[in-house]
Parts: sequence; structure tokens; C-alpha cells
Amino acid sequence: MLKALSATRQHGGLGRCSSRLPGNLYNGGDLRGSAPAPLLRLLGALKGSNCRGSVFERRAFFCSESGNGSDKDGGAAAEAVAVSESGSESSDGEVESKSSSSAIVSTDPRPEDHHTVIALPLTHRPLFPGFYMPIFVKDPKLLEALKENRRRSVPYAGAFLVKDEPATDFGVASGSETAKSVYDLKGEELYKRLHEVGTLAQISSIQDDQVVLIGHRRLRITEMVDGDPLRVKVDHLKDKPYDKDDDIIKATSFEVISTLRDVLKTSSLWRDHVQTYTQHIGDFNFPRLADFGAAISGANKLLCQQVLEELDVYKRLKLTLELVKKEMEISKIQVSIAKAIEEKISGEQRRYLLNEQLKAIKKELGVETDDKTALSGKFRERLETYKERCPAHVLQVIEEELAKLQLLEASSSEFNVTRNYLDWLTALPWGNYSDENFDVNRAQRILDEDHYGLSDVKERILEFIAVGKLRGIAQGKIICLSGPPGVGKTSIGRSIARALNRQFYRFSVGGLADVAEIKGHRRTYIGAMPGKMVQCLKSVGTANPLVLIDEIDKLGRGHSGDPASALLELLDPEQNANFLDHYLDVPIDLSKVLFVCTANVVETIPDPLLDRMEIIALAGYITDEKMHIARDYLEKATREACGVKPEQVELTDAAILALVENYCREAGVRNLQKHIEKIYRKIALKLVREGVTNEPSPTVTIDGVSSNESTETSLEEKTGSDDKEQDSGEPVDIKSVEKAIEGSKEVEQSQMIANPSESNQLLDSEVIKETNDATEAETETNKVIEKVIVDVSNLSDFVGKPVFHADRIYEQTPIGVVMGLAWTAMGGSTLYIETTLIEQVEGKGDLHLTGRLGGVMKESAMIAHTVSRAVLLKKEPDNCFFANSKLHLHVPAGSTQKDGPSAGCTMITSMLSLAMKKPVRKDLAMTGEVTLMGRILPIGGVKEKTIAARRSGVKKIIFPSANKRDYDELATNVKEGLEVHFVDDYSQIFDLAFESEEELQK
Repeated sequence: MLKALSATRQHGGLGRCSSRLPGNLYNGGDLRGSAPAPLLRLLGALKGSNCRGSVFERRAFFCSESGNGSDKDGGAAAEAVAVSESGSESSDGEVESKSSSSAIVSTDPRPEDHHTVIALPLTHRPLFPGFYMPIFVKDPKLLEALKENRRRSVPYAGAFLVKDEPATDFGVASGSETAKSVYDLKGEELYKRLHEVGTLAQISSIQDDQVVLIGHRRLRITEMVDGDPLRVKVDHLKDKPYDKDDDIIKATSFEVISTLRDVLKTSSLWRDHVQTYTQHIGDFNFPRLADFGAAISGANKLLCQQVLEELDVYKRLKLTLELVKKEMEISKIQVSIAKAIEEKISGEQRRYLLNEQLKAIKKELGVETDDKTALSGKFRERLETYKERCPAHVLQVIEEELAKLQLLEASSSEFNVTRNYLDWLTALPWGNYSDENFDVNRAQRILDEDHYGLSDVKERILEFIAVGKLRGIAQGKIICLSGPPGVGKTSIGRSIARALNRQFYRFSVGGLADVAEIKGHRRTYIGAMPGKMVQCLKSVGTANPLVLIDEIDKLGRGHSGDPASALLELLDPEQNANFLDHYLDVPIDLSKVLFVCTANVVETIPDPLLDRMEIIALAGYITDEKMHIARDYLEKATREACGVKPEQVELTDAAILALVENYCREAGVRNLQKHIEKIYRKIALKLVREGVTNEPSPTVTIDGVSSNESTETSLEEKTGSDDKEQDSGEPVDIKSVEKAIEGSKEVEQSQMIANPSESNQLLDSEVIKETNDATEAETETNKVIEKVIVDVSNLSDFVGKPVFHADRIYEQTPIGVVMGLAWTAMGGSTLYIETTLIEQVEGKGDLHLTGRLGGVMKESAMIAHTVSRAVLLKKEPDNCFFANSKLHLHVPAGSTQKDGPSAGCTMITSMLSLAMKKPVRKDLAMTGEVTLMGRILPIGGVKEKTIAARRSGVKKIIFPSANKRDYDELATNVKEGLEVHFVDDYSQIFDLAFESEEELQK
């Protein structure tokens, strides 16, 4: 309903009254009553002599009629005085004025005669008697009621402060939110939200929705009369009687005035308030002094309401004193803040001017150059080191940018862009190549030191070195190492760099979805940077490093482009000689860079990218290789990392073999390393709990003689004396011994102070004694601690129960069961195919599949069912097993997803074994894809499948003939003890799988 005009008006700002007011109100003369002369004189001193005439054009004024009945001497003569800018209406009253702009409104009937008034809610601050406040009335009914009262010569209303809502924090809620909530209140709801004590306000003027109020006296609400607009019954409040000559009241009022004087020195706004009030208020007594201080202060509205509600003049003065004191503190803080900021600003300006003058003086004397000249000098100094080897087009770009840099202002954004561009251009190693080592024997030795096995990779690197030695220069190559996790793809890249004496740089492209990571950003973007290859060259400082691009099979693709396509230029030997980075925008020669990429599977690499790389497959390690790696590399590194000495632990070969076969069957050795670390951590904990410490004991040297050497004889003597004491058999009191030791130490310290030379000898003897004691304790501890032996029997105590069990499920293969071979991410495993009969119904032959088989494997099963019927018809024409039988084919380990065509021949053999009721020999395993005509097609993962067959005790393996070349390339130790048959047609498998007993015996 109501809204204050502004924050200045809310705080009760003052305005100058019209010049047409009676003269006795201007100069304070002819004051009615007996106003305290000291107060008036003090306020006159506060006012000062420099009064300006047109300063106080504000929306807060005063009237001289603010009598409340308690001031009988001066209340009768004071009249309500206000100035209305809009030319408010005026009527005849006790004070005569012929000016139409006078704000004096008739007080007939008298204010004290009004006991039912319209309630006006105030949202920001209470209205004090004698003060002028403009408000906005938004309620049309309320505004009409106020106008009607004014026309009826009843220009009075009650102004009451609105209480805050219970859930509202006054310090947080804004004024607009409070006013908005008040507009919605009506009747009883608004009545409950009003404070009981308010002010009887005279309606000075009404223009549009703006109502100007002048406070007269305090009111208290007694009851509600009407709800819309809200009318209430009120009681007129009077100040409690007080003694004007009371010393405490005088002292309090003087303190208020003194505080006001101090505030006036720092706040010109308060000075304006006092000048206007003393000119126009007329009678300035103690109650009005309290109201004045509270009204012009910037205190909380609730604190001002407390002053308004207080009828005891002394207490009201005390409350006002607290408010003005707080205003004084705020003014002091304001002055200190302003002073500090001013000092800071002036100091920075002075420092800036002095620095500029200093720069100008140094520049004139030639002592120092400016920033642009220094930058240009730095860039040219960098360029001088490889200027002869730098391409001409790059030198031209650098010179152009240096000239451009001199023309730009240092504060411009273009200056920073150019500076960063030159920084990158001059930091690259143009034509700077590291000296390569083409010693093949040295490279072989380094590769063997770092990795066991991996003969294919080592051979390819040695070939690369040999070609470089013959040509005298090494060209860049792109090699891709593919294999399961943990086989050493990333670590071998570092070994290759060491063998070639090249700098090594690695970055991963796994999940990379932004082309700018490879090709760089355009310089127009904020925060633009070059791509990874430019960052690589700057980091290593040579133009022929070995760059390892990790996880190239896991490239992402997002809205920022396709990084796989961006790598085509980088990894193409015909294109990377002129690789163009978006940021540098000059061609870079990457033809001498050796790229080594790593991938787990090559199927996910795009074909155009795969075509540019030379693939070297790392199939993984067999059991023998894992044992060598664990013994020669992993165990040694883990023992040193855990701080365990070799003589304190023994990890047997049987334990390592059990660890490899029962815990770590994957192709790599990362999991094996984790298990070995787990073993040594538990051993370290056991040793520490038993009191072992492998920290090196300090060796103290005295006069050039080691403490260990100087105490050899004393150790023997001490040991003999200790033995004698122990043989005496007398009980020893530990407490008495400790006291004696402490006493002897005090005596020794005093002797050391008196005789320095003797004290040095005592110190030496003490050091020797402590060293001997530590040596004896360590010796005794090492004697007690036994060597920790890790064997198969106690391996589970360190690494838990075995994860894997034997692949062989059946000792003797039953009818309908055949062992196949499968490739897995862990390197390969055996896979049983089981077929059983559900029921026999004539003419109802069918096949049911289980074991979480993939689509390709299900198709292979259907092909196997058709081929087995054809083979059985050829071998046993009278056998109608498949035509009349419902079969169930299952592949064990149902929780593992299985797919692929290589189990076709195994499925056929399983079905024929069930149909002919003949078991397959137990030491036979097979793999191969079968066509409908019975032809055997090649498969993959020959090495992994061979290793899995050996692990399961298989003696005879059947492979497709097309895989004979892959098998011949395997190491001898992998093929040792195996009988391998290569077949082209299933009829050959049939003869090998169902050999007669006579043939087996032969």
C-alpha cells in the first residue's frame, strides 16, 4: 500500500522551510516556554556560522508543533510548519501567513481530539514527532479516504511501523519485497502486523498517490474499528514527567550534543540537519533532542521504534545516545576507509609516475631498453643458435612478426598474441637433431636388459638400426605394437628410445575427441595453443625424438572433429615432412621422428590409419617367460621398493609357478607384478612386527678412527664383564639402576663443564658405547629373526585362494564332449563343447544351444549340426540319430560371453561322438572354422591357443593347414612336447579324433 520515496527520505532527511515563515521561527527568538538555554547555545555552536541558503532541498522537514503534553512551557506555542514543493493547500490557523506555498495546515479540531484515525503502514522507518515524511499510497480506497478526511478538515492519520514477518530476516529482505508484502495485507491481517505505538501525522498535502505527513504526537492502538481502509482507535501518549534540572538528564543530553558535534566534523549531511532543525524547530527541549538524534541517525528501524515507544525521557536520551555513538563509530570507519583508499591510489599513481620517469631516463642514457626491445632481443638471441639450420620460410615469418611486434602497443591484445606466437616459433628445435647410436650390439643389450622375450619387436628395432647404419641416416617410421594389456608395449617404447639414443615423449590419445589436440588451435581463439607434436618438439629440444602414441585404438569422436582423420597426416611418411599445425601455420618436418603406437586390438583402428602403420603383434608371455620375468625383473624391483634384503626372504620357483598358473593367467605381467608386491608387503609387515629394521646404522668417526674399529676390543671386555655380572646370580633392581644411571649422567655433565678436554674424551666414550649397543641389538635381532620362505604350501597366506583352477574338467573325456581352443583377452584358454540327448522322437530332430553364445558361434553350431549329419550319413548310412533326436549343445562357463567361428570343427566332433557313442581321446584339442562342405578355414591366436593347450596337458593339437606358417614362427619352447596336425577337410579330423584302439596302440 505504501512506499517510501527514497533511502534519503527513509532516513528522515531535512529540507529547508519556506522563506515566508514567521521571523520568530527563523531566528529562534521569542521562544515560548522556558527552553533550556544551555541546549540552545550548544546547538547554536553546532550550527556554525556558515549557513547556506539553498542546500537542503530534501523530502524530510520539521514542524514546530510536536508537543506531547509533558512540555507545558513550550508546547502551546509551537505550530506545525512544513514546505510542500507542489504548493499544498493551506487554511487559516493560529500562525498567520499570506503565502500560498505555506505548508501550515489548520489544527482545528485539535490533534488531541482525534481518537479514531486511519492507520497508515510504514515499511522502512517510523515517523517521529516534528518530522516530515512523504509516502506513496498504492491502495485507491485508502487514498480516497485520506482525501475525504482532508476535505472534511480532519487532516490526520496514524502512522505505524509494520512488523517484519516471523520467517523474514530483516537484514536480508529488501525494501521492495517488504513493501510488496504490505500491499497485499488487509483488515485484521494488517492490524496484527502493525506496531502498537505510532505517530499522529498531519496530512500536509496529497498529489497523485504521494502523501506528505508531518508527525505530531505519539499514539497507541487500542482496537480495530474498520478493515478497509483500516481504522483504529488510539490513545494519545504523553511523556512521563521529568525534572529539567536533573543532573543526570542534563549530562546525558550534553553527551548527545557532544557526540553530535564530533559527528558534524566528519559528516556534512548531519551538519545540514542540525542547521535546518535549529532554525525552524523553535523550542528545543530534552524530548525533542532525543527524537532528533534518533530520527536523523541511520540506525535499524527496530531500534528507532524502541526510541519512539519509550516514554521515559531519560531512557529515551540513553537510547538516542547509543544510536549516535554508533553513528560516530561508523563515521570514523568511513573516514579511515576513505583515507586508506586515497593513500593507496595516490601512492600507486606516484609510483607509476616515478617508474615511467625512470624508464625514460634509462632509455635516454642507453642503460635499459623498453619491454618490446627486450622481447625482440630475447627472440633474436634464441634464433641465432639455429639460424643457419632454420628453413627460409620460417625465418621470413619470424622476421615479419618481430617487425609487427615493434609497431604494437604493449597494452593491446594483439601484442600478447604476437608475443606468444614468437615464443613458440623461436622455441622449436629447427634442424636440431640428436646424435643417434647405430651400434646394433649395444641396442640388443639394452633391449634384453629391459625386457625378456619379445623377439619380434627386438628384431624389428635392430633392423631399423641396421638400415640407418648402412644409409648413415635414420628415417622416421611408424610402428604399432598391438597386444593385450600388461605385455610391455609402453615400456618397450622407452627402451627403444634409450637404445637409439633419442629423446622420448609420450602422450595418450585414449578418449581424445578434439582435433585441436593434434593440429592445434587457431590463433584467433582466446587461450589458443599448438598441438601435441609442437609441444613435444619444444619439450624434448630435438627434431628427431621417439614419440609414443598410446591407446591409439581408443580414439574418440566428438563435435570438434575426428582425431583419427587428423592423425592421417601426422602418421603418413609422405605427408609429415610438411606437417601443418593450425597455431604455427608454418610447415614442420616430422620425417625424422620415430612414431611408436600402442593398441590392444587393431580391429577398432580405422583402416586408413591402420594402413599407414607397421603392425607388430605382442601375443603375450608363456609360463616359462613369466617365470623368468618374475625372477629376474619383477621380484628384484619389488624387493628393493619394499626395503627387504635378499637374505631375509626366499620366493621359491614352485611358488612363482603356482602364482603364474593359479593367479595370473593373463597374457601380460601387470597382475603378476601386483601379486609379487602383495607378497613382499606382507613380508615387510611381518619383519617390522618382529623388530627388524633395515635402516643403515650411523657410523661415527672419532679422530679419524671409525667407531666400529675402535670398539672391537672394548666389546670383548664389556661382554666378559657382563657375563661375570650375570653369573653372580644376584637380583637386579631396575628402578635403582635407572636412578644410578641418571645420577652418573648429571655428575659427568658437571665434570664436562669443568674440564673440557676430559669432557671430549667422555663424549667419545659415550658415542662408542651407544654405537656398540646399537650394533649388539641389531646383531641379536638378526639372530632371532628367521628367513621368510614363500612356497606353494603357504602361498595362499600371502595372496589368498587361487583364482584359477585346472582347465581340464574331465580326466577321461566322456561321450559327446570335446576340448576346443579359444582366444581370450587373457591370452587363450581351453573350451569344452558338450552335447547330450534330450529325447528321441521320429522325424523331430532339433538342436538347442546354451552357454551365452554370440551370433557367429550360433551360426557355427547350426553349420556343425548340418555337417555332422552329412558325415554320419557317409560313415554310417543306417544311423538316423540326428533325424530323430533333440540335442542340447552347451559351452561351459555360462557367465562368459563367447563368440567366433573357430569352434566349428569341435562342435561337429562333439555331435558325432554322441551319435556314434564313441569318446574322443583325452589328450586331443582342436580349433578351426568349418564350411558347409566340410572345409577347414584358418583361425587366429595360434600362439595363445598353443600355450593354453600346453597348460591343460594336451599332447595332440589339430590346426587348419593355413595356420602352419603361424605355428612354425613360434618359439621352440612353446612347441616342445606337442604333436600338431594340420588339416584341410573335416574327414581328416574324423580320422584323428576317432582312431581305433589298435591304431592308438600302434
